[in-house]
Amino acid sequence: MERRIGVTPVVVSPVTHRFTAAERALRTAAPNELVDAVRRVLVERYAAVAVELLMADYGLTVLQPVSGGREPLSVYDSAAGRAFGAQEPYIEPAGGGRVRAHLPVTVRGDRLGVLSVTLPEDEERDADTDAEVSGVLGELSEIAQVLGHEVVVAERATDLYLRARRRDRLTLAAEMQWQLLPARSGTGPGYALGAQLEPAYAVHGDNFDWSATADRLTLYVSNGMGEGTEAALLTNLAVNALRNARRAGLPIADQAALADQAVHAHYGGRSYLSVLMLDVELATGRAQVVDAGSPRLLRLRAGTVERVGFEAQLPLGMFEETDYAAQPFRVEPGDRLVFVSDGVHAVASPAGEAYGDVALARAISSTRLLPAAEVPRAVLRELTGHRGGRVPQDDALVVCLDWHGR
Repeated sequence: MERRIGVTPVVVSPVTHRFTAAERALRTAAPNELVDAVRRVLVERYAAVAVELLMADYGLTVLQPVSGGREPLSVYDSAAGRAFGAQEPYIEPAGGGRVRAHLPVTVRGDRLGVLSVTLPEDEERDADTDAEVSGVLGELSEIAQVLGHEVVVAERATDLYLRARRRDRLTLAAEMQWQLLPARSGTGPGYALGAQLEPAYAVHGDNFDWSATADRLTLYVSNGMGEGTEAALLTNLAVNALRNARRAGLPIADQAALADQAVHAHYGGRSYLSVLMLDVELATGRAQVVDAGSPRLLRLRAGTVERVGFEAQLPLGMFEETDYAAQPFRVEPGDRLVFVSDGVHAVASPAGEAYGDVALARAISSTRLLPAAEVPRAVLRELTGHRGGRVPQDDALVVCLDWHGR
């Protein structure tokens, strides 16, 4: 006698099925074919009329199409730029009874660009239709996030997306620095980060690095002496030495000491690197700081901006086997910490007036309502005005850390 085993069928809704199809298409696509893959599935499953991936350039001023064929869009005054800045979907009329949805492509707080999808508009709108449109927008937003993750992985195997980020050609030194940098923005439990370097296409010595675990956030802001590739080589050596010590589980004072030895062993004191190091315990906000050079820290707390001074120590590599000591520090929920290199606080106006702490405090106060990811770009715009539009003579680095606390 034949025995049949009953199996309760799993019902998969059309909505779930089409999102799964989009996700599968992206995960199985070749690294250089992600845009084609997402375009095909959105046309087939969502009746999309046009699909375009726009990448933010290194200067965070324009959004450039990966597929080419059209002019870049301004980050400041375009619909796609509005979605990128607000990190929220934005819908605009596209003509011919169509709408265009601009969806942020972001990976764990790192803002990569925007996915623009043109869709036919339903002319007979009602409450059910509005709910359906909202659901579709939610799905498309999730697909944009999946696309972002795949782009990050694909960049290991193709230059397509890195080339799309370039409005101009990078100098060799800038190429080295951008490859060394982590994400320019990020979020975690209790904090948000944002950073930017200028001149984006010709930076050489300034750098930032950050890493988080379940318990701690470690942040470096550094300024290597010299110009061009020599400065970039120095920074590469020092940052990798710091990472090597950090990944060995050493405290920041020992990280500084080992990096100091690595730099001095190579340069013999002829070149050195200034660094401000911060290590924060995520659960409590208790921190350790090593101040070894020129980067500065300003804190916005309860509406007041003040410079935070630490015990000054020698830059890395200046002398052989320098001992470093970590200084205790505490971050309170609601604090905004802004780190700047000397290319910010020391830059001169056409009249020779240094930017200084007063102007910096004013710029930080004026950006207090912006998210951390937007603050560095806004402060650097203020700096450009102070400089009088002249070509910068030194790198300028701004890093913003918003501390929310757990």
